[in-house]
Amino acid sequence: MFIKDYISKDYPAFGVRDSIEEASEVAKEFGYSHVFIVSKGIFLGGLSQPFLEDSPEGNLDSLNIHYERFAIMEDSSLLDSIKLFHTFNANVVPVISKEEKYLGYISCDDIFNEFSKYPLFSENGAILTIQTTGLHYSMTEIAQIVESNNAKIYGVFINAIKEDSIEITLKISNENLSSIDETFERYGYVVVHKHYDDEKEELLKDRFGFFQKFLEI
Repeated sequence: MFIKDYISKDYPAFGVRDSIEEASEVAKEFGYSHVFIVSKGIFLGGLSQPFLEDSPEGNLDSLNIHYERFAIMEDSSLLDSIKLFHTFNANVVPVISKEEKYLGYISCDDIFNEFSKYPLFSENGAILTIQTTGLHYSMTEIAQIVESNNAKIYGVFINAIKEDSIEITLKISNENLSSIDETFERYGYVVVHKHYDDEKEELLKDRFGFFQKFLEI
């Protein structure tokens, strides 16, 4: 999951004397949100393609006060890159060394392609979001509740931390879902969301439907 294993180099970086128009056209051709500027191999910053398109003619050095200084180190993890993509509204992020030498880039597609291999995304299963207090929060207990009902955990992430509560989302296998639901509630968890068919709810719907048909006879 280290960035250095996913570096691409086919998207050119630009020098300060390259033209704004050329950089903008290359970014559009590749479909990337930003271009990256280097000098003697050292990363100087990035500029967004829409900004370039709205800029007057000239070279990239004329826009140096607008360079955005965002990049990711080669020894960082893929997870570290996600915040950069979001913060700078980018679909491409430059990769640099500790000496700030420009090494290449990673794209959103690289991240999506890698994460799509993880069981959290690749396995079919149920999604369950539970809520508990910070004092009660225990990943060990959460795992025990799922596994004691003969189900498997494919992935877990914390999607909200508040002053008095924590929300945890789980991707689990499809075994004994109603029982897992009930066990969480018995242990004091609040089931906030669930994305699967509750067997008991379906049974009640079937019985209600049968009752309606009986009344229509």
